[in-house]
Amino acid sequence: MIRAQRLLELGGRATLVLAGKRKAAWVAGVGMLSVAKILENMELGHNIIHGQWDWMRDPDIHSTTWEWDFVAPAAGWKHTHNDLHHTYTNVLGKDSDVGYDLLRVNPDQPWEPQHYFNVPLNMILAPFFEWGIAFYDLEIPKFRTGEVTREEFQEGLKALGRKMVKQAAKDYTATPLLAQAVSGSGKAAFWGTFAANTVRNLWAHSVIFCGHFPDGVDVFTEEMIDGETRGDWYVRQMLGSANISGSALMHLMTGNLSHQIEHHLFPDLPSNHYAEIAVKVRDICARYGLPYVTGPLHKQISQSWRTIAQLSVPGSGTQREGAQVLPLVALA
Repeated sequence: MIRAQRLLELGGRATLVLAGKRKAAWVAGVGMLSVAKILENMELGHNIIHGQWDWMRDPDIHSTTWEWDFVAPAAGWKHTHNDLHHTYTNVLGKDSDVGYDLLRVNPDQPWEPQHYFNVPLNMILAPFFEWGIAFYDLEIPKFRTGEVTREEFQEGLKALGRKMVKQAAKDYTATPLLAQAVSGSGKAAFWGTFAANTVRNLWAHSVIFCGHFPDGVDVFTEEMIDGETRGDWYVRQMLGSANISGSALMHLMTGNLSHQIEHHLFPDLPSNHYAEIAVKVRDICARYGLPYVTGPLHKQISQSWRTIAQLSVPGSGTQREGAQVLPLVALA
C-alpha cells in the first residue's frame, strides 16, 4: 500500500510538472495526486498513527515516527483524537469532536448565535478540513479557560508552524517551481496541487462526518458515564458511531473508517480486520437489541448536512428523528 501510494503521488506530481498546461494531463495529475493523498491520509496515516501496526516494531510505520501528509502535526492530533475522542466518544463537555468547537450537531448542545452560520461554516470547513483540524488540535477554548497552559499552547503553535512551512514548501513551492523550470506550467501545478488537497479534504470531511453525525448516533452527558464500566464503554462506542456501507474499494478509500463502529470498539486493531469482525459486532447488537447504524454514503452525508441545517436555528433542540436513547448496559 505504501509503494502504491508513493507511486501515485510521484505519477501525479510528475504529470503536473511535465505536462500541466495540457487539460487532460492536468486532470490526470490531479486525479492521481488526489487518490495518493486520500490513501496516505485515510488508509496509511490515520491507521498508523493510531498504533495499529506498532506490534510489527518497524520504525518506518510506527505511531511515534509517522508524520502524515496533513497540515495538522501528528503529535497534536494523537492527543485530541486518540486520547480524548476515543476515550470520551460523543460525551458533551469531554469530546470536542462533537461539532469541533464550531458546529452544533446535536440538539443537546446549547444553541448560540454563531450556530445561525452552521451551514456556511461547514461549507467552508469541508474543503479546508485539514486546516480546521490543525487549529482545532491547538485546543484554543481550553487555552482560554486555562486548562491548556501558555507553554503547551505555544509549543503546539510552533509545531503547527513548522508543519505548515513543510507542507507549503512541498505542495506550493517545490512542485510549482520545478514545473515552471521544466515545462513552464508552474501556475497549473500550483492549482493542481491545491485541487488535490481540496479533493482529499472534502473526502476526509465526508467520511468523518458520516461516521459520527447521521441519524441514530447518540450523544451522552458526563453524568451518564459516571461509574462507567468497561462493558458500558464498549456499548457507548456502538451507540456513538455509524458505518458506511459499500464495496471493498469504498472501504479502502476510507481507510476502513466506513467501519467506524468497529474502529471505535478496537481503535488499535489493524483496519484490514474490521470487515471480518463487523459480522460478529452486528450479530451482538442484534442479540442484545442495540442499534447498529449503517447506510450508503449518500444517505449518511445527506442526514449529517440536514441535521447541521436544522440545528442552526434556536428552538431546534428536540431529539433528531430516528435517534436512539438507550441506557448503557454492560454486555454479559
